[in-house]
Amino acid sequence: MKNFFSLNDILDIKKSISEIIDLKKAKNDKSQYINHRGKTIGLIFFNPSLRTRISTFRASKNLGLETFFINISENTWSLEFEDGKIMNASNVEHIKDAARVISQYCDIIGVRSFASLKNKKKDLSEHVLKSFIRYSKIPVFNMESSTAHPLQALSDIVTIKETSTKKTPKVLLTWAPHIKPLAHAVPNSFIRAMKKMNFDLTISNPKGYDLDESITEGVVVNNDQYDSFKNVDYVYAKNWSSYQNYGKVYRDFDSWTINSTKMNLTNNGKFMHCLPIRRNVVATDEVIDSSNSLILKQSENRIYSAQYIIKKLLENE
Repeated sequence: MKNFFSLNDILDIKKSISEIIDLKKAKNDKSQYINHRGKTIGLIFFNPSLRTRISTFRASKNLGLETFFINISENTWSLEFEDGKIMNASNVEHIKDAARVISQYCDIIGVRSFASLKNKKKDLSEHVLKSFIRYSKIPVFNMESSTAHPLQALSDIVTIKETSTKKTPKVLLTWAPHIKPLAHAVPNSFIRAMKKMNFDLTISNPKGYDLDESITEGVVVNNDQYDSFKNVDYVYAKNWSSYQNYGKVYRDFDSWTINSTKMNLTNNGKFMHCLPIRRNVVATDEVIDSSNSLILKQSENRIYSAQYIIKKLLENE
């Protein structure tokens, strides 16, 4: 694996999940330091981060890597991504130069850059991440981009595999309210993950919030949230803005907040969310803090998913 853009870069997802779980079981094994000590990782952030920043740092530390955090436009120059641009405006440095320079200083790069939700064509082109991949001379991996969050999806699969007694659990991805428009990266990658694992996935969202049909193809979409909760084993809550009317938010869906009444319709279902979560908007405190909530296990598994990908990229496997 030369770069990690999406789950499609993993040839055998089930084997990879088993290897991540084995990596977690061997977390106290310091032999992993031997091959990677002295190497450097650059973690590039265009957007805020808590779990991704710290879990990837911990993953890098577990592998013996030295970590540089690069916060674009805060403590570095603002970047230009358009080729042939006459750079007489606010952006100071071209990605072509920045990526090549960083490649001299680091052995691997992680990039985090959200969708703007203003220009659909530009977001779908993944111009930021793909520019780093294009111009860097070292491996690049996705720490969340405009359309994908594969490290989160790997962690979600691991979490389900660790807690499920079924080969094919019933999983519900349900839309939930939020105070502002959110991108499609997490639900996109979660759907891809569930399909690759052959889990029994249903999506529930209000009308007007259908996701990209090329991703949801073959998955049942139910606009009746209460009905969709019945007898499922896992409930993954996530907000997203409209895909068809790109970035638009429709109001009057506060009733879609996840609460105990809905969770009681499940098969003693486990609650999942990628975090951060707006309490009592996306889901109630009672749901988030219940014994069936897996949010902390998901966040812990972010360490080992990142560690696995970084290790594979450094070893070019």
